[in-house]
Amino acid sequence: MIENVCKACDGSGLLMDDEQWKYSCSVCGGDGVLEAGENPEPEGPFDVDGNNRTLE
Repeated sequence: MIENVCKACDGSGLLMDDEQWKYSCSVCGGDGVLEAGENPEPEGPFDVDGNNRTLE
């Protein structure tokens, strides 16, 4: 079992909004692992659509 599983996405690397849209986890960067000392903040602001969904 991986000890450093991202708690935001439970290690899946994906987040889902209330309309069931899936997108890459912004906390771990989509790899499902958050290493000790790794910054969970995004590198820059997100691009979002009119429904506030992240755009990739």
